[in-house]
Amino acid sequence: MLKIVPYSSPNFNDRPAGAVIDCVVLHYTDVATIEEALQILTDPEREVSSHYAIDEGGTIYQLVADEKRAWHAGPSSWQGQDNVNHFSIGIELQNGGYHAGYALTGEWPPFPDAQINALMELLKALMAKFPIPLGRVVGHEDIAPGRKIDPGPVFPWNKVRESLVGDIQK
Repeated sequence: MLKIVPYSSPNFNDRPAGAVIDCVVLHYTDVATIEEALQILTDPEREVSSHYAIDEGGTIYQLVADEKRAWHAGPSSWQGQDNVNHFSIGIELQNGGYHAGYALTGEWPPFPDAQINALMELLKALMAKFPIPLGRVVGHEDIAPGRKIDPGPVFPWNKVRESLVGDIQK
């Protein structure tokens, strides 16, 4: 059973009329702790949020209701559609990323198994709830190339996609 902890962000608005949720965008937080990430994602002055954040231990926080438009993608486009926030679910993964990880240590911080397992379960639940095909589970780097690099070079795309394909084939 998927356990989700409510953690409300004021940084959202309504999706455009007729918008169909059919995409998931994966991000890394690029800060050192989940507490710092949650503070940023819920600060009304920052005007940034996501639907979910997953800490390194696998705890899933829901910041914005799925039906609402979270502000995670910024200027973006995927498969000919602009304004990716309109039709996507944003998931932040606690990870030092470039600034709080690689730039300080010279190594990309890994994504712990507990976190990736929680992500895979959340993705399966979202794909059962919404018409999200596997090809529309993407990274921030995919929808904003040249502007964003997350979830980064060590994100285990093969493991995640294989788990989703295996689930779809059952």
